[in-house]
Amino acid sequence: MAASEGGVAADPSYIQQNSMPEDDPNKNEQPLSVEGNQPRWGPQHAGAKELANLYSGGKRLQEILSVGMCFPLLAATFGFLCYHFQWDNSLAILLSAVAGIVTADFFSGLVHWGADTWGSIDVPVVGKNFLRPFREHHIDPTAITRHDFIETNGDNCLLTVLPLAYQVYKFVTLSPLEIHNSYMWECFIFFVAFFVMLTNQIHKWSHTYFGLPRWVTFLQDYHLILPRKHHRIHHVSPHETYYCITTGWVNYPLEMVNFWCRLEELITAVTGAKPRADDMMWAKKSD
Repeated sequence: MAASEGGVAADPSYIQQNSMPEDDPNKNEQPLSVEGNQPRWGPQHAGAKELANLYSGGKRLQEILSVGMCFPLLAATFGFLCYHFQWDNSLAILLSAVAGIVTADFFSGLVHWGADTWGSIDVPVVGKNFLRPFREHHIDPTAITRHDFIETNGDNCLLTVLPLAYQVYKFVTLSPLEIHNSYMWECFIFFVAFFVMLTNQIHKWSHTYFGLPRWVTFLQDYHLILPRKHHRIHHVSPHETYYCITTGWVNYPLEMVNFWCRLEELITAVTGAKPRADDMMWAKKSD
């Protein structure tokens, strides 16, 4: 039975039985696997322990630098947008914000799908530094709730650095008229970058069942950001659906047209690569 069919979520009881019980108040104590002697999910899973140990000092430095560059660039871009604001741009800003959120949600799904589905930990540079967290996340979903701000958001901040730096360059070098003519586009890029930066924090909140601020649970309850129950659908093995994790809004139309499945079939037909082969290998690891 699939986690979703035609974009409609499966029976909640099926999802509950086939994904990690993250709302367990007893520190996520997990049921054993079919074999009866290995945890199915969680920090004691053999694969999860091995993957967690691959987090390196070099990776930590990259995340610190990414966060350190992202936030000043975001602040500078926001400052330039405020400086050049005119009241007749109000509608453009609103439309740019909505378009930016939707675009960030789609790109979150595209990156998430690509990292979940293809490649392996053995790929030089990319594997241990960027694919490793995705492999760990499927066998220890609540590991992300134990990550600090830097580890949670470093990679997403890295994705925003070049677009934001280019925006700052344009604000410094373009004439006021040129900025006025491209203002809506600059707002759109800013909002995309802002919500890309926030995506993994929102994702972390979707795995956090205790102690969230009320304003976060309000946004989740009204599906303004990724809700916990919505994201739970993705965590039914083999993790082949509901990849968008900023708001999750784009999951519905993509599932209706079987977007990810069709894309995988095309890539497999062209390359012969098998989707999620590395992901399943890590899930099956045992002591």
